[in-house]
Amino acid sequence: MNTTISSVIDRHRRRLGDRLAILAHHYQHDDIVRHADHVGDSLELSRKIADLTAEYIVFCGVFFMAETAAILAAPGQKVLIPDAKAACVMSDMAPHELVAVISRNLRSTGRTVVPLTYVNSSARVKAVCGRLGGSVCTSANADTMLAWALGQGDGVLFLPDRMLGANTCDRLGIPPEKRHILDIRRHGALIDHQAAAAADVLLWPGRCVIHDKFTAERIRAVRLEHPGALVAVHPECPPETVAAADAAGSTSFLIRYVENAPKGATIFIGTEENLVLRLAQRHAGEKTILPLRTSRCSNMAKITEEKLAAQLADIESQQPVAVPDEVREPAKTAVTRMLDVCAKRMNP
Repeated sequence: MNTTISSVIDRHRRRLGDRLAILAHHYQHDDIVRHADHVGDSLELSRKIADLTAEYIVFCGVFFMAETAAILAAPGQKVLIPDAKAACVMSDMAPHELVAVISRNLRSTGRTVVPLTYVNSSARVKAVCGRLGGSVCTSANADTMLAWALGQGDGVLFLPDRMLGANTCDRLGIPPEKRHILDIRRHGALIDHQAAAAADVLLWPGRCVIHDKFTAERIRAVRLEHPGALVAVHPECPPETVAAADAAGSTSFLIRYVENAPKGATIFIGTEENLVLRLAQRHAGEKTILPLRTSRCSNMAKITEEKLAAQLADIESQQPVAVPDEVREPAKTAVTRMLDVCAKRMNP
């Protein structure tokens, strides 16, 4: 922590008062998290937006998260991100033009294929889903939303993360023969429509380059080196990694898993390292929390104290994250469907 920069941020927070709300994803460094009003995973932070009255919402995460906040923000609220170049490799694997083409291609046979996009996607991809009766999911509610989507048509296009899609299918008991990984090359010209027609869930071939590095082999090595150790991983990891772990779930799930583990436990966590190190510090002296392997997201790391301080210093003249109305409305429809479905499940 740079104490000078930190004090500058604190001064601007006092100056702006209730006009400012700072949100941070769990994968942010402690230097950012310490300044946040709200810290959470994608679902938790999405739920927070409706309750915020601040004029300025500064989102410390990657760009698609700030876009989602802008979609849900009230008129007059301005959503900002300290570095608009904080992208997401997985999100970039599903460009909206291609998603629209593939969706039309799959529906050209007369089949109603409902698109369900992981929140790790652009506002324009969310808009495609909204227009076609689909929705959004997070790693925390993927089971609920895939089950919902399967009831809306003849099949589901799950994008962009095939790992999360496959792991969700495993939990819902959808067998491998009822899934098909799409060949999206040449704008969908190579899609095997016969195989697609036989599948209930069509998986976009995207992945998280961070979580893809966690392997079942590493888990086996950890168990040999640390007999009795527990292993919990994020569901963006490959299915064989999830199968080898003791538990898998969203960042919020991983936090609860560590909290509920018995005293004296050694737990290896397979997710972005900032969260793992924070958990290790929080439970020091009571439990041993270790990263399954080194795993830092370079895009999350683009959000720094210096950039946050610079944005707050000149916040009145900053350009907010812009989502055009023709994108915002159908994207909001898709996101709102998710929030409504999950709210009904919580309050039947």
